[in-house]
Amino acid sequence: VVGSINMDLVIRTPRLPLPGETIIGSEFATVPGGKGANQAVAAAQLGAQVNMLGRVGTDDFGRSLRQNLSLSGVDTTNILIDPGAATGVAVIEVDRNGQNTIVVASGANAHVTPADVDTASAIITLANALIVQLEVPLATIEHALRLARAAHVLTILNPAPAQPLSTDVLVLADIIVPNETEAALLTGIAVNDWASAETAARILNRAGANTVIITLGARGALALENNQAIQVAPFPVN
Repeated sequence: VVGSINMDLVIRTPRLPLPGETIIGSEFATVPGGKGANQAVAAAQLGAQVNMLGRVGTDDFGRSLRQNLSLSGVDTTNILIDPGAATGVAVIEVDRNGQNTIVVASGANAHVTPADVDTASAIITLANALIVQLEVPLATIEHALRLARAAHVLTILNPAPAQPLSTDVLVLADIIVPNETEAALLTGIAVNDWASAETAARILNRAGANTVIITLGARGALALENNQAIQVAPFPVN
C-alpha cells in the first residue's frame, strides 16, 4: 500500500452543523486512520502480508500511528519520519445516522515522493498487488502504478478524495473502486442508482480501467468486468 497515514479526530453529533452553526456534540475520540493506512490494516486483518509506504511527522501522532500499524501486522519499514511536517490529521463529524463530513490536513502525506516509491521498488515489484488512493501527491501515485504495472503487479486504485484523473492514470488501474461522488467527477455522470452507476462504470472501463467497482452506500455496489455488470447487494450493519 502506498498512501496516507492520518490521525482521525472524531466527534459524534446529533446532526451535521449548517455553515456558521455551532452545535453540541457528544463522544470524542482519536482514531488511527488515513485511507492508505486503513487499506493496509484491512488487508492485514484479512490475512495478507502487507507493507506500507508513507510518511508521518516526528510528533506523538506519528509515533502512535506507526505503532498501531505494526501491531496490526503491517510492515512499517518504509514509513518515513518527516522532520519538516506534522503527521496528517482528519477532523471528522459523524451524525446519529452514520453520515459524516471530513476535513483533512495532509501534513507529511503531502511530502510522499516518487523517490520514496523508488526506495521501496523491490517490495512493490515483488508484490501480488499494489493498492493506492489519492491522499498523497498524484505524481507519486502515478509513479507507483507505473512501477507496478511494468512488473505485472495487480494495481488497485481507490480514487479518493475525488479529483479529476487523466486517462494516463486510469489505464494503469487493473481495478478502480470509486464511490458515487468520485465516479460522477471522473465521468460527468450523476450516479444515483444502478443504471447511472453502470453507465459511469462503462465510461471508466472505456477510459482504461479493466475492472470497475462503484460503491453505492446503502445500495451496495456495482461491478463491471469483462463487459458484464453485476449488482452486489449490501449487508446490514449497525
